[in-house]
Amino acid sequence: MWPFKKTQSLKDSGFFEGFTDYHSHILPGVDDGVRTMEESLEILSLYERLSIKAVWLTPHIMEDIPNTTEHLRERFEELKTACRGKITLHLASENMLDGLFEERLGKNDLLPVGTAGNHLLVETSYFYPPMDLYGILERIKAKGYYPVLAHPERYAYMKGEEYRRLKTMNVKFQLNLPSVCGMYGKEVQKKAEWMVKENMYNFIGNDIHSFSSLLKILSYCLQDRLENVCRKGME
Repeated sequence: MWPFKKTQSLKDSGFFEGFTDYHSHILPGVDDGVRTMEESLEILSLYERLSIKAVWLTPHIMEDIPNTTEHLRERFEELKTACRGKITLHLASENMLDGLFEERLGKNDLLPVGTAGNHLLVETSYFYPPMDLYGILERIKAKGYYPVLAHPERYAYMKGEEYRRLKTMNVKFQLNLPSVCGMYGKEVQKKAEWMVKENMYNFIGNDIHSFSSLLKILSYCLQDRLENVCRKGME
């Protein structure tokens, strides 16, 4: 059991010691996340003080935010040059399952998550699935990748049956820590806690978009709600 106490904030709990954040929008000026290099460095400095060992920078790639892998790699190199800390930085992306993703999948023009380079962080609309969701996931697998569904607890259209079907397809799930903090509302929090109890999650991410959102996460007292969440690295 992890060391939560009723009066202890997540910041002071020791939860983040040795932690890897698998989902973040810290790469500056590329999507709806952090805008400036200064704020990115401020967040990474706090991460280091929390003893977080590594963070995956996962900017959006979607039709509304059509980042190119070349541009993201260039921006990543700029951040690595500016960052003086010891925290390990990795570049990946959060891929919306839309027409742009299908095009890039066909070209294998992708930024996978995980040191083995064989996982893809993907998302859908919060309110409705893409056409042929299960077919897209199978095509990802046919390319040799494990699909990792970002923040599945936030998809209002998904119910228990859909989650269980996805798990039988070897789709992996990434929990957003703000979900169990109640930052997206009670319904999302309730669903996330149910999925924790069902041992459905494989990875955790903060999905932070700003320094202020990180401070809000750190102020919560989660007690032992997350004790069953897997914190191992990518296979």
